[in-house]
Amino acid sequence: MFARNVSIHLKSNMLSDYTRSFENDILPLLRKQKGFRDEITLSNPSSLDAIAISLWETRADAEAYNTNTYPEVLKTLARMIDGTPKVQTFEAVTSTFHKVAVAA
Repeated sequence: MFARNVSIHLKSNMLSDYTRSFENDILPLLRKQKGFRDEITLSNPSSLDAIAISLWETRADAEAYNTNTYPEVLKTLARMIDGTPKVQTFEAVTSTFHKVAVAA
């Protein structure tokens, strides 16, 4: 399994708008993507930071999303975010939520 970690800095008072847009606009796009497995979004109530972690079957699936659909996601979120989100990618090593084989 492969993960994309997107760190976002929200504009003031935009967490509820971000959450609503994520549920209504972005999750439906993600669910249509080949290899999409899950999404976990975290926010820090004492700051304007949020993290969106998406899980993918393969690196190729995540890269295809990044190239073909992620630019559309950024446009959807543009009015709510401050600056450019930072994207990092990872191989999933273990998970208690998903069945992930431990890498040798």
